[in-house]
Amino acid sequence: MPKRFLLFMAAVTTAPVFAVQCDLAGPQSPRDINLSEGSNPVHFASAPNYNELNLCNIHFHKNAEHRAAAFSVTAHSSPANTGYQCQLSKALAEHEKKPLLTPACDNLQSGDTIEVHWVYSSARVSPGPGLGSCVSTASANPDLRVEAQVFTLVNDTGALNFTEMTRIVQRHGRYQSNEIPHDSGEPVRYLGSTTGPSYSQHQCSPYQVSWSVRPDCRKLDIHSLAKWCEDNPFDEHQAHGVRQLVIDAQQLSTIDD
Repeated sequence: MPKRFLLFMAAVTTAPVFAVQCDLAGPQSPRDINLSEGSNPVHFASAPNYNELNLCNIHFHKNAEHRAAAFSVTAHSSPANTGYQCQLSKALAEHEKKPLLTPACDNLQSGDTIEVHWVYSSARVSPGPGLGSCVSTASANPDLRVEAQVFTLVNDTGALNFTEMTRIVQRHGRYQSNEIPHDSGEPVRYLGSTTGPSYSQHQCSPYQVSWSVRPDCRKLDIHSLAKWCEDNPFDEHQAHGVRQLVIDAQQLSTIDD
C-alpha cells in the first residue's frame, strides 16, 4: 500500500496528527490569498474541479484560517493561533449581532467569523466523519480539493441557511453539497496542505491538497448553523481551531494568475 495513504490514514485516525519538519514538507496552508509569492520546490498536479469529485467531508473553523482583504481583522480569542474575522462583522445591524441565549455549536455567537471547508476526493467514497471519509482501500492515493468560504454569523433567519446549503445531493453519480456560494468572488486556487492547530511553523503537514478559497465574506444565519451542529452526517458539533498563518515563502506555493 502506498506510503502516502498510510500516512494520511495515520493522520485521521490517531493523535497527534502526523507532521514533518517544515524543510521536508510540501507547500503549506493556510496563507494570505492576496499574496502570490511562494518558493516551495514541491509541486503536484492540481485536483479536478469539485463538481468532478465526491464530497467526503464538511467541517468549519472558528475565525478564518486564511487571510484576505475581506477577512483581515485579527481575532483576539487566544494569545496564539487566533485567525481572522470578516471586516463586515464590525458593521452589523443591531438585530444581526443580537446574542443568542445559548451559544451555537458550543461557543459561537452572533458576529463571530467561521471558515467552512468542503472537502472533495477523487476516491469513490460517501460523505462522512473526519478526513478518513475521503480515502478508501480501493483508492489509496486520491486527489483532494477543499472549497473554502468565510462567513460572519448573524442573528437573521433571512441570511444564508447553512443546513440547506450543506444538504447532500447526487449529481451525475457524484456526492455534492447542495450549494456552495458562487457570488463571493473568483476563488483563489493554490497548492497547499491540510490545516488545523496540530501544525505549526516548525511541524508541517505532509499531505497534498488543492485549495479554492473565496475572497469575500458572506452573512450566515447562526440559527441554521446551530441546527446543523445538532445533527449532521459528519459528526461535527463544534468549530475546529485554526493553524497560524503560514508566511514563510519557502513553505508556500506560487499562486499563478
